[in-house]
Amino acid sequence: MGLSRVLSTVCAGLSFCLPTLGGATAEAAGPIYKVVVNDIIHGVSARHIIRTIDKAAENDAELVLIELGTPGGLYESTRDIIEAILSSERPVVVYVAPAGAHAASAGFLITLAADVAAMAPGTNTGAATPVSGTGQEIEETLAKKIQSDAAAYTRSIAERRGRPPELAEKAVTEAKSWTAQEALDAGLIDHIATSEADLLSKLEGAAIRRIDGSEVVVTTAAASVELQEMSTKDRILSVVANPNVAILLGLIGLAGLYLEFSNPGMVLPGIVGAIALLLAAFAFEILPVTAVGILLLLVGFGLLVAEAFTPSFGALGTGGVVSILFGALMLFEEQPLPTPALEVSLSVILPVTIFFAALVIVLGRKVVEAQRHVPVTGQEGLLGMIGTARTEIEGKGKVFIHGEYWDARAKERIAEGARVKVVGIEGLTLDVESVVNES
Repeated sequence: MGLSRVLSTVCAGLSFCLPTLGGATAEAAGPIYKVVVNDIIHGVSARHIIRTIDKAAENDAELVLIELGTPGGLYESTRDIIEAILSSERPVVVYVAPAGAHAASAGFLITLAADVAAMAPGTNTGAATPVSGTGQEIEETLAKKIQSDAAAYTRSIAERRGRPPELAEKAVTEAKSWTAQEALDAGLIDHIATSEADLLSKLEGAAIRRIDGSEVVVTTAAASVELQEMSTKDRILSVVANPNVAILLGLIGLAGLYLEFSNPGMVLPGIVGAIALLLAAFAFEILPVTAVGILLLLVGFGLLVAEAFTPSFGALGTGGVVSILFGALMLFEEQPLPTPALEVSLSVILPVTIFFAALVIVLGRKVVEAQRHVPVTGQEGLLGMIGTARTEIEGKGKVFIHGEYWDARAKERIAEGARVKVVGIEGLTLDVESVVNES
């Protein structure tokens, strides 16, 4: 009887405690930190993702959700993101979405590295064959080295995540791409989810296997999704980090400062030029620029200025345009992973360069003409004008010029009513001489 009473008491205690424990677990579920990446992968997007992963660890978030849609990006930035994902204290889920989005090139590697990889219907991933960052052909030997390195890195990521390495490697060696269903069937991703809510429902109570072999059971049903926004500075940098935008800003900056220095006091061109150059400098800090490309741009600008001040029948101007074009094409370092958005478009940069060259040359020649032109206003504008002596000038007298009476002096005697020409000015006195046979 005593044993039965003890068992009843224990059972009653368990029936009371178990719901309480379950409720505590639900309440203890941390937030889900969400990052949206729908642009190229570069230093700004990498910094934002890494900060979010670090913040998730500090605040004991349930997991990090990266909604990804990208044509690719910088190789070093991609490796930084993958390193952060692999070493993250909290699970990282990469979701290629929405429908129509794609995770190409660098995006494929990031998806492959996630603790959980998911895609929305109508999305695709893959195509990570190395090409030149400027769209030019890479030398055959260098191309093989780059491709070999990228392929080995892809295999390594796939092996660590338990995904088929030989198949994943084909994204690099054969530029292969997969639809969401193909990627799921091949074991490259873990889920197809029609929406974020659908994905979180699939993850509810799931045991996620971490890179070290341990498992973490996540609770997503009661977790709040907190979108981690970029800072204003990072949003601006993300926009200007496009190579074509960066070059345009650089050219606008040079043109603005040139116009300001050529015409001191205009102010607005100087302000616009300074802001544009600062934004370009921020972009070049993020993008992998080459010294040769920068030098060619500066030389090209110098040649255009020289053409404006020292006309060479177009030789210097043509050289300037060619130098700027080559500088733009060679400005950014070659990338191991293909990203069309990181390539300088000749169809964009050519017309802009020609317009910029014409602007600099025309403005330069206007400045030269203004400096050489005889003043037509103020006292200096009276030089060379013809007037009439209103009094006899014998040393000094009066003349009528340009609708005004002036004190005048002459080295020779000039009769009243004679025609005179202004040859000099000193204060309010004109130096004049007699005009002979002036019609």
